[in-house]
Formats: sequence, C-alpha cells, structure tokens
Amino acid sequence: MAATEQLKSRPTASRGWTPGTRVSARDTNLIRVGVVLGAALLWEAVSRSGLLFRDVVPSLLAIGASIWKLLLNPAFYANLQVTAWEVFASLAIGGAAGVFVGILLGANRFLAAAYEPYVYYLAPTPRIIFFPVMIMWFGVGVASKIALGALSCFFTVALSTAGGMRQMDKVLIRVGKSFRATAWQMGMKIYLPAMRVPVLNGIRLGFGTATVTALLAETKLSNQGLGFMIMQIYARFDMPSLYGLLIIVFVIAGLGNLLLGKLTNTSA
Repeated sequence: MAATEQLKSRPTASRGWTPGTRVSARDTNLIRVGVVLGAALLWEAVSRSGLLFRDVVPSLLAIGASIWKLLLNPAFYANLQVTAWEVFASLAIGGAAGVFVGILLGANRFLAAAYEPYVYYLAPTPRIIFFPVMIMWFGVGVASKIALGALSCFFTVALSTAGGMRQMDKVLIRVGKSFRATAWQMGMKIYLPAMRVPVLNGIRLGFGTATVTALLAETKLSNQGLGFMIMQIYARFDMPSLYGLLIIVFVIAGLGNLLLGKLTNTSA
C-alpha cells in the first residue's frame, strides 16, 4: 500500500516524455514550421543589418522574386529535364546492379568473404575523383554524369541489400529450395519480396547520392543541367537567383526523397 501511494503521489513522472512515447504529428509539424520561420527571420535580420554585403545575403523578397522568374524561364525546365534524366538513369542502372551484387554477397558466404571488403573500402571514396575517368570513357556529355551517378548509387544499394539478405528469415530460403526454385525464381519470388524494405531504403539513399553526384559533375564540366545553370548564375554574381535556384533544387530533391520514403513505409 505504501509503495502504491508513493507512485500515485508523483503523477508528473508518468506524464513526462519517455523513450518510445509517441509524438503527435501536430507537434512535429509545429516544430518544423518554427524552425523554418526562425531561419527565415534570422536570414532577413542579417540581410537588413548591414553586417555583410547586401548582394551576398539578399533579402527574402529578392530571393522570392528570383524564384518566380526562374519558374517562368523555359531554360530552367530544359536544364531540369537533363538533370532529372541523369538522376533517373543513374538510379536505375546503379540500383539494379546494386541489388544484384547485394543478393550475391548476402546469399553466398564465399563471395561475401572474398569481395565484400572491397565494397566497404570503396563505398566512402568520393565519387568525383572518378569523373576524369568517366569523361575519357563516355565523353563530356550526359553519359559520363550517368555513369558517375550510377557508381555512387551502386554502393549504397549493394550494402543495404546484402544486409537485408542476412536478416531474412531462413525458413523462406528453405521453402524455396524445397520447391527446387531456380536462382531467378529465388531472387524474384523470395529474396526481393522478403527484403523490399532494405532495398527501398538503399534506393532512397542512392537517390540522394546520385543527385549530389550528378549536380557536382555538372558544375565541373557540362553545358546543360541544373549544376551548369548554377555555375552560370554564379558567374554573373546574381546571388538572389543563385539562392532561389538552390532552394528549388532542395525542394525537388526533398519531394523525391519524401516519395521514396512513403513507398518504404508502405512496404514495411
């Protein structure tokens, strides 16, 4: 009785936040809006303070006007189409290769022991250092950007798929073998459906790396794409348009990541 009364006398402890407590969507949305508004107010305060050059930190009104002009500019959509194709092709090629290699490494212990360390060692390597090689192999056009983006995407998808293979229920593998399923049937009917969440998570991460790599490659050597457009605007020192284009790229990449996240959560 005494212990029960002591617990009742401290209601605030049970009402506090504890790990595992669910946070409402309304609270998280309020926090997100607050962070965005706080960052916007800080930016505008710095812009009006005169601490930095006016052209370096333009006002939000100037950035908003530049965003509107960019959205009305046909050149923006032409460059967006080029970058979108590079990212999509990189994700398709690198993702397919990553899933295939990840299944091999996850299903075969000998291949994993022999070759997986190379994948781990090469995964953190900055992909941009391979750009000169890609230019020599595929030229200065879109193909070299796609090849570099596919290489960036490959490692994240391969490692995520291999990890998902090792966490898969072994009963499913024994069932497939008991029905004498071929390697193709095992991959399409058992492996991929059973580890769709790790694969989608790898593709989601691969989308980010492919986007960053494609944009970075476009800033180095290209005559089209959003990265090329960013460098052209920077050469004119049109800072409102530069910030506006960066915001547009951020929003587009965020929407793509959000869509892939929805697919992952739906498959979970």
